[in-house]
Amino acid sequence: MTTPLTLQLHEEAAVAHVTLNRPDRLNALSAQVLHDLFNLVSELEARPVGQRPRALLLRGAGEKAFAAGADIAELSSLDPSSAHALSRAGHRLGEALESASFPSIAVVQGFALGGGLELALCTDLIFCSERARFGQPEINLGLLPGFGGTFRLAARVGPGAARRLIYTGEQIDATEAKRIGLVDAVFPAAELDQQAERVAATIAAKAPLAIARAKRCLKDNQFQDFAAASQNEAAAFGELFGTEDGKEGMRAFLGKRPPTFSGR
Repeated sequence: MTTPLTLQLHEEAAVAHVTLNRPDRLNALSAQVLHDLFNLVSELEARPVGQRPRALLLRGAGEKAFAAGADIAELSSLDPSSAHALSRAGHRLGEALESASFPSIAVVQGFALGGGLELALCTDLIFCSERARFGQPEINLGLLPGFGGTFRLAARVGPGAARRLIYTGEQIDATEAKRIGLVDAVFPAAELDQQAERVAATIAAKAPLAIARAKRCLKDNQFQDFAAASQNEAAAFGELFGTEDGKEGMRAFLGKRPPTFSGR
């Protein structure tokens, strides 16, 4: 796989480490970055199950920003049609991350603003350093969040907190982000990468088919009624009993040994 200049990719022990590589622009999300990241996630997902990553860590290069938002210089040149296309590209990327069989973790050092926060919201978990800052400042430009912030932010922190962040454009620190449920954990800056890698390694050691189906159920059932969610979960539960990993997990438990999952 050839990695574009806007990104860095390193794979180790079934974990894909993906880095937004525009530190001179605070990792701003240009149309090219959205395109390149969508293609990368799609290519990883298209691999045979045994060759896919089992977890993905998403970072921004440098210590100043995960991603400080969309590229404002690029935004300033857009007309309504091209702005709509850029928004759709952001939505397409978000759907790729959410639909991927492997969980993703946003590792946030510094700023995650505007599109940067929206990108983090597309991942399964958000870990940040104590110095991180979050916000949806689009309103200050006469705009609104265009990469999924109006629905993903509300789904994560509730409509009240989402309205406050979107209507005021204010930034919040890591402590407030944890309080409202925006992030899953806050760590000292020097420990953030190690802690995120520890959790990714834990996930990567689990049965990938079970993780994929659990992720799909969590995604699909969020907006289903109780009856449909129950049917989805029961179907996925039953399906896993036909997998080698399901058999291996139960054999290992009964044999009092660690399981070895193959993704079959």
